[in-house]
Amino acid sequence: MTQDALSRRAILIGGAALLAASPLRTLAQGFGPAIHVMKDPNCGCCSAWIEILENDGFAVTTEPSPGTLLMRYKLDNGIPQEMVSYHTGRVDGYMIEGHVPVAEIRRMLDERPDAVGLAVPGMPYGSPGMGPENEREAYEVFLVRRDGSTEVYASYSAA
Repeated sequence: MTQDALSRRAILIGGAALLAASPLRTLAQGFGPAIHVMKDPNCGCCSAWIEILENDGFAVTTEPSPGTLLMRYKLDNGIPQEMVSYHTGRVDGYMIEGHVPVAEIRRMLDERPDAVGLAVPGMPYGSPGMGPENEREAYEVFLVRRDGSTEVYASYSAA
């Protein structure tokens, strides 16, 4: 066999292997970061936010948690009381409190700041899972530092 024939064979075999593996690669890309969400079992806005995460490729697991236990979980994991909302997620070592947009979660995971995580305190109307974005009220996403201090990470203006 000539070198030319071996090269063509290697290319064909390599191409076939890539083609065969591509559905698996596409499937794996559909499962983004794993996030575990602690939430009130009866909260509809929590479920709406979780659905947004899933639609954006996050692998979401949930755990129902009654009010007092959920508040303790938040505080024990570095979420200041003035930053609390209804649900709390943990993704790649970071805490996500409330209706944080997916874009900010992904940005934080890319930037890897030395922080507890992100928070959107309360339930701002029009934030992810809290009604239509085209009717949203202005709100801010806060970066929660390890010392409990916070700083604005992103601002969303009213629609």
